[in-house]
Amino acid sequence: MFSHVMVGSNDMERSKRFYDGLFGKEAYVQPNGRLVYRRDGAVFMVTKPIDGEPAHHANGGTIGFNFESPEEVDAWHRAGVAAGGTSIEDPPGYRTGVSGRLYLAYLRDPDGNKLCGLHRPPQ
Repeated sequence: MFSHVMVGSNDMERSKRFYDGLFGKEAYVQPNGRLVYRRDGAVFMVTKPIDGEPAHHANGGTIGFNFESPEEVDAWHRAGVAAGGTSIEDPPGYRTGVSGRLYLAYLRDPDGNKLCGLHRPPQ
């Protein structure tokens, strides 16, 4: 239900290495230096803040990415750790909560943004 998600970075080269590794493909780099990744109609971007202030992550904020299977979530999580991200919270696995049963994995990118890989099994 979103048009795009954008996070800030203080080191665009570091972010490019991380997100290229996380997504398994190179970003399209816009003329202004923003990194753009597309998948299944969704757009994820990384930019230096326009206001010139340092980038920082949102406390309580999470950016979730949909996957077709738990195996895809696991591969995404491994790629993120290998690319310099930090595994956070519980290890990847099923959790049951108000949204039902979900397969989840969490990472922080090198700038501290919280990312979630999510698979919704058939109910």
